[in-house]
Amino acid sequence: MKNKNIIYRIYQMYYDGFKNMTIGKNLWIIIFIKLFIIFIVLKLIFFPNFLNSKFTTDKEKSDYVIEQLTKNK
Repeated sequence: MKNKNIIYRIYQMYYDGFKNMTIGKNLWIIIFIKLFIIFIVLKLIFFPNFLNSKFTTDKEKSDYVIEQLTKNK
């Protein structure tokens, strides 16, 4: 086993660990469902695409972004 690459040994350690999991698999499923809810569902509900709703062309969008970044407050 000393002759094998360190990356392969790390991969093999995680592969064996996940393969032998029982309760951990259910926990990972819960984690992925939560991440899906956080990043997909909440983004769609609370963070609409502001630029697409206000402007139609890419030029208008870029002009607005540059104006907002460079204006003095």
